[in-house]
Amino acid sequence: MSEPRRIAVSRDEDVVVARQIGRALATEIGFKGSDLTLIATAISEVARNIVVYAKHGDITLDIVEDRGRRGVCVVARDEGPGIPDVEKAMRDGFSTGGSLGLGLPGARRLMDDFEIVSQVGVGTTVTMRKWTTRS
Repeated sequence: MSEPRRIAVSRDEDVVVARQIGRALATEIGFKGSDLTLIATAISEVARNIVVYAKHGDITLDIVEDRGRRGVCVVARDEGPGIPDVEKAMRDGFSTGGSLGLGLPGARRLMDDFEIVSQVGVGTTVTMRKWTTRS
């Protein structure tokens, strides 16, 4: 199994790199077709949030195993302004940045597991996993 990959994120080019590495890891463990697109899109959403709201942070990508399943784990961390109301931010259409407000709720729908921890003035950590079917 490969080592976790950490990608520093501070500009649009870093979003592309994170997406490409995530897609490659997912391919390595057997994801195909639309699942690869779902994973890459979820990575893009959380990475773009880092660029837009926190200005810099990082994404760690790893292959994980649990009860006979393999998956891709994505952890997006920043030390940005934090999210004052996580529950509200997870609703479709809510945005503080003038976007469509689909980023975080969209990423949650695309992945199997989704957790978010945020503290105003400290930053935000999003952890997401997508699992292959049991072997």
